[in-house]
Amino acid sequence: MGVTDDWRARTSLILRLSDALVIVWAVIGAYVVRFGLEPDFTMMGSEAAYGILSLVLILAWWIMLGAWNSRQSQILGSGAEEYKRVVAASLWLFGLLAIFSYVLRIDTARGFVGFALPVGLLGLLLSRWLFRQHLNLRRLVGKSMSRLLIIGGPSAVAHLASSLERSKGSGYLPVAAYTPGLHPLSTSEPDSGLPILGNDPTSASILNAIDECQADAVAVSAGVQLHPQTLRHLGWELASRNLGLIMAPALTDVAGPRIHTQQIAGLPLIHVTTPALEGGQGVAKRLFDVLASSLLIIMLSPLLVLIAVIVRLGSPGPIFFKQERVGLGGLPFRMIKFRSMVVDAEAYLDELKHQNEGNGVLFKIRDDPRVTRVGRILRKYSLDELPQLFNVLAGSMSLVGPRPPLPQEVEAYEHDVRRRLLVKPGLTGLWQVSGRSTLSWQDSVRLDLYYVENWSLAGDLIIILRTVRAVLRGTGAY
Repeated sequence: MGVTDDWRARTSLILRLSDALVIVWAVIGAYVVRFGLEPDFTMMGSEAAYGILSLVLILAWWIMLGAWNSRQSQILGSGAEEYKRVVAASLWLFGLLAIFSYVLRIDTARGFVGFALPVGLLGLLLSRWLFRQHLNLRRLVGKSMSRLLIIGGPSAVAHLASSLERSKGSGYLPVAAYTPGLHPLSTSEPDSGLPILGNDPTSASILNAIDECQADAVAVSAGVQLHPQTLRHLGWELASRNLGLIMAPALTDVAGPRIHTQQIAGLPLIHVTTPALEGGQGVAKRLFDVLASSLLIIMLSPLLVLIAVIVRLGSPGPIFFKQERVGLGGLPFRMIKFRSMVVDAEAYLDELKHQNEGNGVLFKIRDDPRVTRVGRILRKYSLDELPQLFNVLAGSMSLVGPRPPLPQEVEAYEHDVRRRLLVKPGLTGLWQVSGRSTLSWQDSVRLDLYYVENWSLAGDLIIILRTVRAVLRGTGAY
């Protein structure tokens, strides 16, 4: 475990140093903005007081980030928890500063605080984001990872291992499995390939397996046959060894806001709330769609006119391409796009089916001969989809949602997949920011169902921001 301890210590040191540099930069910048670089002898007392305040603020800010555990290795690399803790620590500090100034009737310069807080907070978030990119690059090649022993039934072990493999940014590397109470037919788990280190349902045997694989953490998954008292003793032993204990219940694709814990008789019960697909949140989502689409249409109107002219001059035929898609509740609607193919593109479909490079349900060809020269550029940067803003404004689509399917796709849906139709299709969505045309059918369905089960306005805003980056990169679109 020396290697993994090294990366944790190195990470902690880097974050301490980067936090200190950003805080010093922000506070000194605020001091310079307030007093300037040249000393003012008429304000020497005030400058000295703010010099002391600056030193105290630098030290307190740095300590607060540590007190809020914003440098914990478990939250680095993925998720929003790291950023939330940085923001919370900073706002709490400046809130306490405001209360302290009010109670003691100290007139703290607004320019000093008004510069230090936003600049420092943005600097901290940017430095954490940059470090996250560095950390994720290391984790893609198997470095800076926590070695994980998975305890549970075979199917649960395989599912958890494959999920962690898909999300290496989480920082967990499954290295072995332990199947208490079961007698596997081989020494390795067949789906994940992880070695099975035992099946004796005692904490002593599990601890021996931990030592054997040099695990840094233990994940207890579904199907585990351990007595609650054994699990409790195991938790005590892991805590004494400074090893992590992770409970991984059989909840698939459920976002954090839907999960709530409640202590009853010493048992941590997990409550999973039902996603709100209508009601107040639905009204708020529709209001956001109307306001955002209206604003975007006004702002992008010169670009829309320019693209329309280019499409018209680029090849003979109409400017817009209208196609029937399936929307909310399985109701059909006419989706509008800028035409990116030749006029009679549908007539060539049967001839090109043998070249299909799509995911089995969706027809796609990377170098589709029906796409015009202008259309290739429009598709690469998703500019052909901008007229769908009018669909959003009219109410047949939403800014964020599952990909709008064709009627023949819906006919081939299995029962579970039809849950995609519980929300309006979107101009963008998780499919847009996660690979677009390169996604397999299974991944497309999984992302769409995840969105349906967990959608929120905050999540929509994050997807929109990620869409901008995906569109600028132009990857995965053809």
